[in-house]
Amino acid sequence: MGRRLLQSERNAELLIDVLRSLVAERKFELHDFVIMPDHLHLLLTVYDEMAIEKALQLVKGRFSHRLSHDFGYKGEVWQRGFSEVQVMNRESFEIHREYIAQNPVKAGIAACADEYPFCFRYLAKRKSEAKVGRG
Repeated sequence: MGRRLLQSERNAELLIDVLRSLVAERKFELHDFVIMPDHLHLLLTVYDEMAIEKALQLVKGRFSHRLSHDFGYKGEVWQRGFSEVQVMNRESFEIHREYIAQNPVKAGIAACADEYPFCFRYLAKRKSEAKVGRG
């Protein structure tokens, strides 16, 4: 990506909305994510009928479409391709989940993982706090 398109709150929240919509449509299961200023990490499981390439095509395509349609952005959004790592067991899953969560901390843009607003941990924490507040 490189152009730091995701550093704006508006664009990061748009990408979160895209991810939520794809999960709601059961395109894939999203276990974790972090949206960095110039890239994205996802930990997901694709269903039998969905290839990882297709899942990423849906994320990239829907975000690009929404960015153009909703906000008039006309430039290139994503670089070609993506990196993929297969998670084969629980230990690997937890290692990758922690790597994703710590990405903003390592980049120096958050003091701790659950304080970075564009990640799974932060949103899960807020949702949990809201439930406790209502109960």
